[in-house]
Amino acid sequence: MSFAVALSEAESTADAAAAVADDLAGALDAGGPAALVFFATAAHLDAMDLLAATLADRLAPEVVLGAGAVSVIAEGRELEETPAVAAWAAPLDAAVPVRLNPALSADHSPTDDLPLLDEQPRTLLLLADPFSCPADRLLEQLGTEFPQVRAIGGLASASGSAGGNRLVLDGEVFDDGAVGLLLGSEAEVETVVSQGCRPIGQPYVVTHGERNLIHELGGRPALERLQEIVEGLDPSERALVQRGLHLGIVVNEHKLDFGRGDFLVRGVLGLERQTRALAVGDMVETGTTVQFQVRDAASARQDLRGLMAGRSAGGALLFTCNGRGRRLFEVADQDASVVAGAIAPAPLAGMFCAGEIGPVGPRSYLHGFTASIALFGQGAAP
Repeated sequence: MSFAVALSEAESTADAAAAVADDLAGALDAGGPAALVFFATAAHLDAMDLLAATLADRLAPEVVLGAGAVSVIAEGRELEETPAVAAWAAPLDAAVPVRLNPALSADHSPTDDLPLLDEQPRTLLLLADPFSCPADRLLEQLGTEFPQVRAIGGLASASGSAGGNRLVLDGEVFDDGAVGLLLGSEAEVETVVSQGCRPIGQPYVVTHGERNLIHELGGRPALERLQEIVEGLDPSERALVQRGLHLGIVVNEHKLDFGRGDFLVRGVLGLERQTRALAVGDMVETGTTVQFQVRDAASARQDLRGLMAGRSAGGALLFTCNGRGRRLFEVADQDASVVAGAIAPAPLAGMFCAGEIGPVGPRSYLHGFTASIALFGQGAAP
């Protein structure tokens, strides 16, 4: 069986479900798909059960996974904030459905609901509710307890209020927690995480760090190092710093040189003028190598193009930030067209997320302003 994708822009959920099912049925070989993944915008949230049931009845997939999103992706198109359903069928044999309940107490580990795992490498395709699923904690514990599992996916974004989002797993619809598919070690999956930043200045070692505060970089106050870097920038780069400064945290200290993909990018949250320390959106230990970063449309476009160059796939899923799209690039279909163009004619589907999930280095993280891509079948790195 092959990969396939279908899209409907019908306002009626019944019409959209029927159109998507018809298109997929015509594109697929005989027999139902092993896995069906779909994304629907806010216009269809109240009828997600109808949408899921129609697709299941018409296509008879082994597993169904779905989520509501503010915008969806199909092929090279991004349907932003308009009624749309994108559905993607894939030969993901032996995919195990996973339901992660919301963490209701400190005694509940987000990983408690995972099935028993062996030591074989696995991929967890994960869709989560941003209000009830502690995604950061889940991914941190996943990296500690199950380092053989990498996660890729995103947070539902169709609603901005608790209880407003919808997640689908087989015949059930949820408004909290997370759902996913655990793929076996035999599944061919490559992941790409484009954080869309470029470095400024040079890397420095954190010589005094305390939780998320950086007091010293290379033996000098962190604020002094930053001021020194900014003074050496041209006016356009200084404007980017004022618009939003980021910090790249090296994920593999054994490397001698650092480039694209070597940093976990986190925002610089503020500064303490009295102590001349910088507050960062993650824990930064003493001895860690870091480098300041800036982000703009050109950097984000160049980073994704560079990471996708030479890639191939039988099919792909794209999870991009709801702060990208037209908001960042000022043109339509930027991320979708880059990914779809790189892997053509492989079918592509995806969603705009309230947070993107993907691996950087040895474990997976929750990101922002990022494009996370899962390449299935033939998804070889260049």
